[in-house]
Amino acid sequence: MPTPSARPKLHRRYTPFVFAFYMAGIMAFLMCCTIVAANTGFDSGYVRRVFSAYALAMPVAFFCVMMVRPLVLKLVALTVHTH
Repeated sequence: MPTPSARPKLHRRYTPFVFAFYMAGIMAFLMCCTIVAANTGFDSGYVRRVFSAYALAMPVAFFCVMMVRPLVLKLVALTVHTH
């Protein structure tokens, strides 16, 4: 089995896209879990409903993260010392 450092990696120019993909995936999943539970509760169909909602939420979340990224970077620069 290859060590983690031996695995192929993407070039760093793809960092914004990879970050957006992971951020959108995790946040969409957590929000789907929460909203489905709040709207319909926990029962035998909970997991199916979560993944059904996630199928729509993930691409929307990815697009949204990519769209607001420049604004967020500016807000962070206004808020955080860089030195």
